[in-house]
Amino acid sequence: MRGVRLTHVGGPTVLLEVGEWRILVDPTFDAPGRRYAFGWGTSSRKVTGPAVPADDVLPVDVVLLSHDHHADNLDDAGRALLPAAGAVVTTAVGARRLGGAARGLHAWETTELSAPGKPTIEVTATPARHGPPLSRPVAGHVVGFALRWEGQDDGVLWISGDTVLFGGLREVADRLDVDTALLHLGGVRFPVTGPLRYSMTARQAVEVCRLVRPRTAIPVHYEGWSHFRQGRDAIEREFARAPADVRERLRWLPLGAPVELAA
Repeated sequence: MRGVRLTHVGGPTVLLEVGEWRILVDPTFDAPGRRYAFGWGTSSRKVTGPAVPADDVLPVDVVLLSHDHHADNLDDAGRALLPAAGAVVTTAVGARRLGGAARGLHAWETTELSAPGKPTIEVTATPARHGPPLSRPVAGHVVGFALRWEGQDDGVLWISGDTVLFGGLREVADRLDVDTALLHLGGVRFPVTGPLRYSMTARQAVEVCRLVRPRTAIPVHYEGWSHFRQGRDAIEREFARAPADVRERLRWLPLGAPVELAA
């Protein structure tokens, strides 16, 4: 996957540069300190600000938005940035809420990004479940994204979105060859719902790597918010216990610094 540059802004927010495309994942740019209500008695506080200001990521051609209804994936400053993007791709229900030119996808539906002088990118929505079984009425609809373009010899770039390990991720393993995976981790939980998790734990991430077998697995969505319960240390400990063929897939992005993926 030569020629792809990633910048981890913080939380789930990553700037992807593919050819001449500038693609922003789950924009969150608010300053730290504010508490956000997520509904059903849940809330979280933002504890760190973005490593890159919103103005410095512009221009943005496309926003890939795993879901629009939680501030840790789309906060106020991120929402203000959406009109500057040429396209927004998100869930079907999220596109209806956002209106305008937002494109809504159900799992395994596909749209194309095309523009003169840029490689055509096929974006396929992948299944995600933002919590335990039967939690969708509470946690809402979420998707991940698989990005495919000409010249990918070793597989797609896959963004898991906010999800736990469930049967839909096993479909990803069955249907896609994945070169690079951005995994939304953090082991999210809230006091009001006890031990229930709303994003992947480090242990689940190891299992996803065993199933999907990406060449490179990159954690995101593990820092910056008070409801993220497993940070970098917990993730590293779990991967250190994993078999070598899984352990060696883990790669960290420094916050705020662009990193070019090498083939």
